[in-house]
Amino acid sequence: MADRYDGKAIGVFEVDNLVACYVALDAASKTSDIMVQSVERNRLKSGACVKIRGNISDVKAAMEVAIRVASEHGKVTAHTVIAAPTEGTDIAMKMTINK
Repeated sequence: MADRYDGKAIGVFEVDNLVACYVALDAASKTSDIMVQSVERNRLKSGACVKIRGNISDVKAAMEVAIRVASEHGKVTAHTVIAAPTEGTDIAMKMTINK
């Protein structure tokens, strides 16, 4: 199942609270054809790191909306888009899920 993400663009954003996380994910999913790869709660805080996958234009559109919406409900602490992840990046992404 994880192979369905291989080679897809990656969008990652981190927020300081779960409400902002879920609202941002909902808006991002409604904006474009993306897949949510994971939502990882921060261990020492109440926020989360979200990883979305899809083609580059869908990921960029989803990230723009997610960051805007999340900012209305909390603080976006980091965000980035990786257009063409290497095999090593894909492996690292899989390693952090459920940790």
